[in-house]
Amino acid sequence: MRSVFLSLALTSLLPVIAIAAPKNIIYMIGDGMGPSYVAAYRYYQHQPDQTKVANTVFDDLLTGMASTYPDDDTLVTDSAAGATALATGVKSYNGAISVNRQHIPIGTMMQLAKRLGKTNGIVASSQVNHATPASFLAHSNSRRNMNDIADMYLDYRIDGKPVADLIIGGGSKYFARQDRNLIEGFSALGYQYTDNFLQLDSITRLPALALLSEDALPAALNSEVVNMLATLTDKALQLLSGADNGFVLMIEGSQIDWCGHDNDIACAMAEMHDFAQAIQVARAYVDANPDTLLIITADHETGGLSLGANGVYQWRTEVIRKVKATGRAIAQQLRKLENQQDISKRFTELTGLSLNKAQLHLLLTALKNEDEKIGLGQIVQFISEASLTGWTSGGHTAADVPVMAYGKNASEFNGFMDNTAIAKKLIQYIQQTQPH
Repeated sequence: MRSVFLSLALTSLLPVIAIAAPKNIIYMIGDGMGPSYVAAYRYYQHQPDQTKVANTVFDDLLTGMASTYPDDDTLVTDSAAGATALATGVKSYNGAISVNRQHIPIGTMMQLAKRLGKTNGIVASSQVNHATPASFLAHSNSRRNMNDIADMYLDYRIDGKPVADLIIGGGSKYFARQDRNLIEGFSALGYQYTDNFLQLDSITRLPALALLSEDALPAALNSEVVNMLATLTDKALQLLSGADNGFVLMIEGSQIDWCGHDNDIACAMAEMHDFAQAIQVARAYVDANPDTLLIITADHETGGLSLGANGVYQWRTEVIRKVKATGRAIAQQLRKLENQQDISKRFTELTGLSLNKAQLHLLLTALKNEDEKIGLGQIVQFISEASLTGWTSGGHTAADVPVMAYGKNASEFNGFMDNTAIAKKLIQYIQQTQPH
């Protein structure tokens, strides 16, 4: 595989441009974050006592829009093909992790950056070997090969070293397996390691690996930690800031997408807020380090979100703000209760909504179904109906996604572009890096 990669080296992909390149690149991907999510977050943040709706950080940094279609006739991408385009500048098929239709690896910007002496970091609120981060570090003909992808994080070497100097997120079960312990392998290469968010300060230098949960990190709406992604972003920037030749850091707000798949608007707004706080941290870093470019976009839109539904000209954010847990967490809690009165009471405590007899009957029937998705679906449907939130799909859509840019060369990302054009510009900047 390494020899194939060398034959596709990105250093020959594009001519070097004349514009001075940023030393550092912060690449933030809101998985599933379509334009309606950005608008929804603005209204969700609006305070009713204020006459004017204030801009959010997304609005302040918006520079354009991007198309997301994959390399087939579907027009609707998955996260793997979307992230492959954003990591390599080349489109591929749904499910591909930085390989083309013939399953030949496509060089990624982080592999190029490593070869040219830059430092690389990955932060994700999902498993770190999930589709988006994987597309920057690995190659696989299927995103489902998660053990193989984790193996590649350690085994794929450039000048004897793994591509990522810093990995933070979830997914320890893929790295400490019965058949292989990758954590021991990273430790043998000098990586500091922690599996505890409260011990994040024990990571003091690079290289480093922090796998803070067995699977994905907790959903923002369920988490006891406030602004977790912002904290992880700040930690990553602290560690990367000393890189002599600059760095490339990819930060994914992974679970915006998962909320969209569940049609869970309260979950989605909590994840958008978590992502927004991380963007504020990155923006402050650019202010202090002006030789840095911050790029924010999405791999696709999820759910076909609409603000207003059922022909009613309203969107009731006050309903959404009262919800205290994700639909999945609410369903799990309610299934543990046997008494109808207790179920109704707990539902109201967690959602702020009162159920009439007909609604309670629907909920009880859904919770008894062996398919847990039925209970989840009924709960989020009640919340969507009360808030007048619309959804067209439980999957992805072909909607264009927002592009935001800030800092060095941000104006190069104005207007409409394809997702591959974002990657190609960043690759051009990395190409201008001179190795030590």
